[in-house]
Amino acid sequence: MTDTPAPEPALTVAVADVRGPDFAAMLAARLCHDFISPASAIVSGLDLLDDPSAQDMREDAMSLIASSARKLADLLQFCRVAFGASASAEDFDSRELEKLAQGVFAHVRPEMVWAIEPRTMNKSSARAILNIAQLAASALPAGGVATLKGVAAGDRFLITSDSIGARARLRPEVMAGLRGEALVEGLGGPWVQAAYLHAVVRAAGGQLAVETAEDRISLAAWVPA
Repeated sequence: MTDTPAPEPALTVAVADVRGPDFAAMLAARLCHDFISPASAIVSGLDLLDDPSAQDMREDAMSLIASSARKLADLLQFCRVAFGASASAEDFDSRELEKLAQGVFAHVRPEMVWAIEPRTMNKSSARAILNIAQLAASALPAGGVATLKGVAAGDRFLITSDSIGARARLRPEVMAGLRGEALVEGLGGPWVQAAYLHAVVRAAGGQLAVETAEDRISLAAWVPA
């Protein structure tokens, strides 16, 4: 009589807790990280204007203040919808969402192609597409093109992004967040947006998928139309 080998223990994956205070703190830290750079640049420009010995740099200071103020305003308007502060609005015009996404891409290396026909989108779809757009941009640190598409199919809406460019990639922390996994180690800033996107899509009853290839990252989300 031979001994039957004991079954190997099942592999368990820690699930991200997006309702706790730690997640809220991590998301707030991520937003502050995005805002602090243009805000600090504005302060630096104002300091130059106040410096009597730097009057020859007045034009540069004004240019720095103007470009940084535009970036800060674009980020604030984007985050207001992408992270749900527009609680009073239940539906969004896709053309307005395109403007918000273009405002983010105006300050990064990659370009965006918005291939979504004008339509009304619900809150879940709007949050999903804006977060997908920003993640698609972050997947192209060396530049490239991110194409966003949307297709209605019955009572569902399919959102896709294809980021194509040299060294296209997503951090392991981002991949874990997109799968709804808890942050075990690494950088919380990149992870938290991906985990938030996963939570938004799943809470709406949808699904999220990611595919990686050489110089290409593809994201897809099914959400109720």
